[in-house]
Amino acid sequence: MMPSVYIRPIALADSPQAEDGEAIRLGGGLVYASRFGLLVCDGTKVVSRRRFGGAEAREAIAGLPDALAADATEQWDNLRRSHAPIACGQRMLRLDQPQLMGILNVTPDSFSDGGKFLDKPDAALEHAHAMLSAGAALIDVGGESTRPGAGAVWEGDEVKRVVPVIENLAAAGAAISIDSRRSTVIEAALAAGAHIVNDVSAMRHDARTAEIVARSGAPVILMHAPGSDGDLHADGDYADVVLDVFDALRERRDAAMAAGIARDRILLDPGIGFGKSLAENLALINALPMFHALGQPILFGASRKRMIGALSNEAPAHQRMAGSVMLALKAMDAGCQMVRVHDVAETVQALHVWRGLRDAALTDFSQLA
Repeated sequence: MMPSVYIRPIALADSPQAEDGEAIRLGGGLVYASRFGLLVCDGTKVVSRRRFGGAEAREAIAGLPDALAADATEQWDNLRRSHAPIACGQRMLRLDQPQLMGILNVTPDSFSDGGKFLDKPDAALEHAHAMLSAGAALIDVGGESTRPGAGAVWEGDEVKRVVPVIENLAAAGAAISIDSRRSTVIEAALAAGAHIVNDVSAMRHDARTAEIVARSGAPVILMHAPGSDGDLHADGDYADVVLDVFDALRERRDAAMAAGIARDRILLDPGIGFGKSLAENLALINALPMFHALGQPILFGASRKRMIGALSNEAPAHQRMAGSVMLALKAMDAGCQMVRVHDVAETVQALHVWRGLRDAALTDFSQLA
């Protein structure tokens, strides 16, 4: 097996001013990095580590063997890649700052709000419009629970759950993503007016999905989950969870491109809570800036998830708002372009304050360097 190389940002900043070297803008957003780690691995064994500042990047990469240097150069360029806005009907989602995706589950058994909006189209639409009014950039509509142990859903039932909601939201001009791993559901959702495909299986579950997405031209979110068809949470056995998830997302990105999906239509999600222990989730969250080296916008979703309860005296899902907002802010600090949340109004308020702290019109950063 050929050795692998990884570049990981290890010192982040709120502005381009940095005492310890040239800062670069991560993913074209509002977060900067000034120090980096260059990691070379042979299988699961770390062969070498080197830390460097932004101005020293080319020198650090030049010391690698040719094949590794080419990969490291691509990652370095990817870390600084800016991403064009995503067109969602008449709306444009800018990716130079975090955008919030509001969660709308029309399911009987989702872990947080299962049954709340099932067979209640008026309540579902009222909730969706409330999230949009509060500042959600788009609504993620799902008709199948992907919590651990959730039962299988017949695709016909999933279509009946999501299509009427999507049609109504599309008629109102909302930006919409369809949270599904079934090609029949995805096809029906796109026809009903959905703009983005959010596939928790990264298009591994259904062989037709890649063809449908490529033909439609819709952006697709590819999420990491270790399991297969029966249980997406199974088989979570990692030598190094950060590097393993990085490699898996790179493979799914390349598979999507090979299927005819344009690179600028692909977003990546590290899959917090899917087949990962508490420690593994925490490791991934702390390593989020590294995933910009894949060159795609990053979606982060940890809202109300089990890890918050595990760190909070087993608080139930409906009492995990504060932890959810904390993790959303952590994702923003890491430069994630999209954050998937239940509690939109509260997270929007946190986002506004976070963004204000980075506004050069409000703070003279040159006085802080």
